[in-house]
Amino acid sequence: MRKKQEATQSITTAQSGLSLDQAARQRRYFISMMIRTVCFILTVLLPSPYRWIALAGALTLPYIAVIAANAGRETIKKDAIFSPKRKGLN
Repeated sequence: MRKKQEATQSITTAQSGLSLDQAARQRRYFISMMIRTVCFILTVLLPSPYRWIALAGALTLPYIAVIAANAGRETIKKDAIFSPKRKGLN
């Protein structure tokens, strides 16, 4: 008779390292800021109707870039939330 195998942690379910996560977020932020720079340049070069679209992109991209950069790994797990249980007096 075989023993029931216990579940083990697979390396594929482990989170990536913090330095890899930070590097990926920095890369996304850098790319967003380069797109913003291009939008500012296009604001100067494009004719009037398209100029305003490029300007709107240049003004909203910092907000989107910060949200995307901060949407990294979650540090609070569901099990880590403190919820004290009440104990009755005996």
